[in-house]
Amino acid sequence: MVDAYVQVDWLSEALTMFCAMLREGVEASDVMIVDLVSACARLSATLEGFQLHGRIVKAGFECYDFVQATIIHFYAACGRVDLAYLQFEVGVKDHLPSRNAVIAGYIRNGMIEQARLVFDEMAERDVSSWSSMIAGYAQSEQPNIALELFQEMVACGMQPNQITLASVFSAIASLGMLNEGRWAHEYVQNNCIPLNDNLSAAIIDMYAKCGSINAALEVFCQIREKASTVSPWNAMICGLAMHGDANLSLEIYSYLERRHHIKQNSITFIGVLTACCHAGLVELGEKYFKRMKNVYNIDPGIKHYGCMVDLLGRAGRLEEAEKMIMSMPMKADVVIWGTLLAACRTHGNVDIGERAAENLAKLEPCHGGGKVLLSNLYADAGRWEDVFSVRRAMQNQRVKKSPGYSGVV
Repeated sequence: MVDAYVQVDWLSEALTMFCAMLREGVEASDVMIVDLVSACARLSATLEGFQLHGRIVKAGFECYDFVQATIIHFYAACGRVDLAYLQFEVGVKDHLPSRNAVIAGYIRNGMIEQARLVFDEMAERDVSSWSSMIAGYAQSEQPNIALELFQEMVACGMQPNQITLASVFSAIASLGMLNEGRWAHEYVQNNCIPLNDNLSAAIIDMYAKCGSINAALEVFCQIREKASTVSPWNAMICGLAMHGDANLSLEIYSYLERRHHIKQNSITFIGVLTACCHAGLVELGEKYFKRMKNVYNIDPGIKHYGCMVDLLGRAGRLEEAEKMIMSMPMKADVVIWGTLLAACRTHGNVDIGERAAENLAKLEPCHGGGKVLLSNLYADAGRWEDVFSVRRAMQNQRVKKSPGYSGVV
């Protein structure tokens, strides 16, 4: 019964049953307590995990290596990296899963340098050790180091798995290195590494971000009938939307809707709304935005609202865009106010543009791009005194507009 509750993350019921068992005089096994601690890690149930750790110590299970690794993982998942490392220090230091748990914990909490120190000290590493470090560098916007580490991994004879390679393709996508991506794809094929949904999605995303949308489509067509989750579909829908092929993106989404066994998520609708935005399909975008909550029970996030503001703004429906911002359940960020201000510049709406610029300045007083847009909006309206006022303010604040740049693939 405890295990059944744990499997569906009903932690409160699992702990109630666990306590009832102890009152009956039945002692818990090490496996049962580890399962409960793992559930606490998934649900960030810190207090309950503390109590279970006490029970582990009293029962003498703390000396078991696999129990130690689970406790380290629990503390790291709850953001208590100090306690995770303390548990590692008092335990068996040559236990590989425990070291891997420390590395993963540091990476989860954005401490990549500390993770690398533990990694470099390891006399023995397995695929999890390498995968964690490669993923950490890819996620911390250091894709070059992620690829260097992958090359080192392959050179020392360690066979990467699907998790490793998904991070590798993510790093390549960040760098836009198409030739490197083709090599990595050939590596997967030559080494007969099976494509799961996450790896397939990573390859599709890589080709799309590296500018080869046809290669992305080719991979998608090969795996779509085998896909059991929405990840590869999301990668293709978002990739096509990013490339401006809205019609094909929405066509693939329509095909996905008919596959009832695949559950859509919030990323699916980011791709769909982006496609509607690029194609100027306002009514269709509004329809999908409503279907998110009404049909699929997905609460729109700030990126979905941003897509809708952009969609309404491009269509000149600025009052509706501003009204949507004011009705959002979360506070609008710099991107959303900047999007509205840009639309006001395009359609010459000074009143709403001034309000957007004011809110933008509250969030980021030295936002150069926003001040340039407002200055240009005034110039288009012939309000030269306001133009000079904005530009004087920029000079006094020493605001600089970030220069544009292009990546070469």
